[in-house]
Order: sequence, then structure tokens, then C-alpha cells
Amino acid sequence: EIYFATAKLGGILVPLNWRLLGPELEYQLNDCEARFLFFHDSFLGSVDLIRSRLKVEEDKFIYLKNGGPQFPGFTLPDCPEWAEEYKDIVAEHRTTEPVITESVLLNDPIAIVYTSGVTGNPKGAVLSHEQTFFKNFQIGTYTGSNPDDVIIAQMPLFHSGGLFIVATPCLNSGSTLVMRRGFDPNEFAEDIQRYRGTIVFALTTMWKMIVDTGKLDEIDVSTVRCVVGGGERTPASLIEDLTKRGLHMQQGFGQTENSAMMVLPKDDILRKMGSIGKPGYFTEIWIEDKTGKKLPPGEIGEIVAKGPTVMSGYWNLPEITAQTIVNGVLHTGDLGYMDEEGYFYIVDRAKDMYRSGGENVYPAEVEKILLNHPGIAQVSIIGVPDDRWGEVGNAFIVPKQKGEIIEIDEIRKFLTDKLAKYKHPAKVTMMTELPLTATMKVKKSELKKKYADFKN
Repeated sequence: EIYFATAKLGGILVPLNWRLLGPELEYQLNDCEARFLFFHDSFLGSVDLIRSRLKVEEDKFIYLKNGGPQFPGFTLPDCPEWAEEYKDIVAEHRTTEPVITESVLLNDPIAIVYTSGVTGNPKGAVLSHEQTFFKNFQIGTYTGSNPDDVIIAQMPLFHSGGLFIVATPCLNSGSTLVMRRGFDPNEFAEDIQRYRGTIVFALTTMWKMIVDTGKLDEIDVSTVRCVVGGGERTPASLIEDLTKRGLHMQQGFGQTENSAMMVLPKDDILRKMGSIGKPGYFTEIWIEDKTGKKLPPGEIGEIVAKGPTVMSGYWNLPEITAQTIVNGVLHTGDLGYMDEEGYFYIVDRAKDMYRSGGENVYPAEVEKILLNHPGIAQVSIIGVPDDRWGEVGNAFIVPKQKGEIIEIDEIRKFLTDKLAKYKHPAKVTMMTELPLTATMKVKKSELKKKYADFKN
């Protein structure tokens, strides 16, 4: 209700990542010049630590008691004297429809959603009412959602995917939304059967965990007609695992700056495996080289997009906005190509590519194949200095079996008939876990910061 009330009044909502620590929250709150801060009891300590350094006035801290998880024997703290309690504010006001004195226009901001912060400080993507309007139409048309649908989803509401791809379109279509506070793969699978889910949203990493539980073989999924994944590259083995269980995962492509740009039609899931689909409604997408020249099918370049679903810009960052949106065209920073039928494929992030022996190597291409290795749960590759080749790949691997060691020779053998030799990693670093953003993407910046200077 805070989200919709803010939108109706013409205010700007800034959803905050609950995983952030004090200094990170402080940066975002001051960067967006927050006037009000709504928080529940779980975050009382975090807010109290930073409130003296925020621009929020003392009577603009709004406390939601009972908003956090409940534990037996734990007494919730009362509202502190420096805050107002949400339920008291609501109780003091009438329940009739408020009179809005100022018009809210389509190009007015509705939200600032901070990027995952994979590199540097997070940037606040400004999203408008117009984008939300067109996004609702896009997603509703993709999924065919209606009032009879039950949507099972697990995407954070501080992420554009959770708020604008799942929650808002669901409510707009009158569907029922089932979304738990936290993710448990067993519970998620059971919810599909328990609530007779018809549309299921989850990040690709989550789908891997769900499959690994074996629950999908124990429950009834016959009510499901639409499955959506995303957040990272989806290995072919996962698509096949879901397909043989009658779950046909639709993949797509989007960013905070322009979510749901493309979607792969259900009928093309197997025929065009690896593709991120075709441009969505109202969106023009093409491939450009560094000079801005439009490239023909098959040639790798930057994916660029244009349309009413593109963000307005980055909050208080006019120079970076001008570099990202040029003449109304969003430069995604993703490298890819289009085939002869108009289907698009992602190769990698431009900044993640490295050069080995004069050849371009796209880590995502290698990672995609390694994810099909039976012993690998997660993998991320970065370029590291090498005296002979300039740069070579360092593969950071989380094994499926805890404590297992996968040697570089095993990796080379697995890739022998799948990739050119210069693309093979030269080093393997075994990890218990990879650093992840809130949206389950690997923080390559952390790997580069710690390991990029290591020579093989």
C-alpha cells in the first residue's frame, strides 16, 4: 500500500535492499535525498545507527511494528521516540478516497531502483509511470495472466524484476500472488502444488536449487502453464531438466534500466535454445559496433534498445546518463548478435571480455558450457595477466559435491571438443561460494579486485 499510495500522490518510491549494511543504506538514502523512511522492526538497529547522518527529518521516520519475522519468546521493540508508528498514522486519517491536488503525468518518476552495484557505487535508475504502464501490458501479454491465475514467485521487491515484472503486473491483471519472505527450494516447489500455481517466476539460480531437491518429481505440476526464469544465463541442462517434467521455461533479457526487453516464445524454447528471444512489445532492439553502425545478422556488437520502457536516466548522474542513453537509445553494455530469423543471443558483458593471444574471449560463453559439467554447481571466469598470452582465464568453481576438487586438466578435457583451445581457462580456483548480488548475479568486480593481478 505504501508503493501505490506514493505513486498516486506523485511521490517517488525507493525500494531498499534489506541485505545492505549501514554504510550502503546511508549512501542510497542520501543519494536519492529521501524525505521519508519506512522501516519495520527488524531494521530498527540499522536505521538508528545511521539516522543522524541522513537527510530524513526526525518526524519522517515511519516505523512498522510486526513487519519483520516473528520468533517465539522474542518481544518486538516499541516505536522509538524519534519515529512515528505507521498504524497510528493510518488510524488518524479517513478511509475515504483522498483528493489529489496535483496531476501525475506519464513521464513523472514512479521509482528509483538502484542497480546491483556490480561495479562502483550503485546507480539509481529512474523509472516513470509511463514505463510501468507499458511494462504491465508487456508482461500481461507474455504470460496471459488473468484473474483466475495463481502466480508463485520468488523475486525481491527491491529489484525491478520483483516489483515491475512480477508484483505490479500480477495485481494489475487481478491474479493471486504467492510470495514468501525468504526462499526455500523445498517450500517453493511445494507451494506450486499447494496453491495450484499456474504461472511460476524464479531466478535461474533458484530453479537449479529447486531441481536439485528432487521435489519436482514428487509434486503435481499439471496446473502450471507458464514458467519464467532469468537473472543469469540458463544452462541447457536446466532447460532440459524442467522440460522433461512438463515445465517449459521461458527466458528473456532485461536490465534495471529496461526490464523485459526480450522474451523467448514458449514454442521456441528447444528450437532456439540459448537465445534470449525477440524484442518485446514497444521495444526496438538492434546490434551496433563501436562507431554506432548497425550490424547485420551473425556479427557481434553491443545490444542497444529504444522505446517507452527505457528508464528516464540515472538519478543525479547526468554525465553517465548521457553516456548510457544516446539520442533516446539505451546502450546496454551487453555484447550479442542476432540470427537470420531475428532472435537475439547474449555473448557477454563488454567489460568482462578479455584478450588472450590477440583473440577476444567472452567468459559467459565458456561459463555456459561448464555449467553442464556434472560436478560444477556454479562457475565464474575472469581474465588474469599472463606473460605469454597477455591474459588467460581463471575459472572460479563451486562444486556440487562439497569439498570436491576439479583439476584444470579435467576442465580442459571437458572443453576439448566444445570450444577452441584459446578459450579454455588456464587456471581453476575452487570456491565454497561465489560473491553474489541480491539478484543472484556473480559480483565479478570482487573476483577481479582480489584475483585479477594473479599470474598463472
